[in-house]
Amino acid sequence: MQQIVAVRKNGEGDIVELKLSSGEVVDYKLAQQMAQNGELENVNVFTGRDGEPHLRSNADGDPTNNLDQLPTF
Repeated sequence: MQQIVAVRKNGEGDIVELKLSSGEVVDYKLAQQMAQNGELENVNVFTGRDGEPHLRSNADGDPTNNLDQLPTF
């Protein structure tokens, strides 16, 4: 399984691309599919208040590994 190691954000601060431990860069929707298929470690997909699916890191009490806190590329 791969891990997300860095993120790219748009001008509004939304994550639009993710860099995986293999070096591969995937867009947000593909990362959601990969998480749902069990291909990514430590993340899950949930339905937000807006009714849309969102990707998030698994809750472990460590805010430093949240997707928003990962390095950018």
